[in-house]
Amino acid sequence: MSHTRDTSAPTIAQVSLIGLFVAALVTAQLTASKVLAFELPVALPITGAQLQLPGAALAYALTFLASDCYTELYGKRAAQIVVNVGFALNFVVLALVWTTIAAPAAGAGVDPDAFATALGASTTVVLGSLFAYVVSQNWDVWLFHRLRDRTGPERLWLRNIASTGTSQAIDTVIFVSIAFFVGPAVLGVGEVPPNEVLLGLIVGQYLLKLAIAVLDTPVVYAVVALVRSHTGADATQTPV
Repeated sequence: MSHTRDTSAPTIAQVSLIGLFVAALVTAQLTASKVLAFELPVALPITGAQLQLPGAALAYALTFLASDCYTELYGKRAAQIVVNVGFALNFVVLALVWTTIAAPAAGAGVDPDAFATALGASTTVVLGSLFAYVVSQNWDVWLFHRLRDRTGPERLWLRNIASTGTSQAIDTVIFVSIAFFVGPAVLGVGEVPPNEVLLGLIVGQYLLKLAIAVLDTPVVYAVVALVRSHTGADATQTPV
């Protein structure tokens, strides 16, 4: 009996990249409300000697690494499906978390109030995170593919840095503006921070994300080269 390969079945690389994307996305959603502070050896304009950024910054940066690899290997349409299904799954995560918070608690285990405080992100953080996600991720996929149309398989570094760098700027401005300004000012949820604090949050978060975009370029090259060497996905040569 002869056996033929099912070319419609997803590969290990596809499942791994989608898994990384979803894992990082869920982690970012659950950690977005904590503001981190990192001391710098020197003071920078606007931010000073401390970078302040949402706790989701690192996890969210990984979603761009995964989506850029996926776009390079499997094309714009496939990447858009992953991004927009991920957007829908955000609501599943939120529904499960909020349902768990609302459910009656037993005497044992984590204190219900502490659990709600840790996982129950505010409405403005959720709205900012979701809106920033759907706009920036779709921009990332679109620009990456547009640059690939112009450069062909070459200059993967340019596609990765340009698409991620600009989309991270879009994401940062939208998220901070909605979560820390529009929400308090329009919805009355919390207090509006001083302008210098808002600007510091935007700049601090973006500096970290831009650094990650540059530093993850070798990782994107390695992932794409590894997958192509085993599957030949969507390419005739290794990009340079």
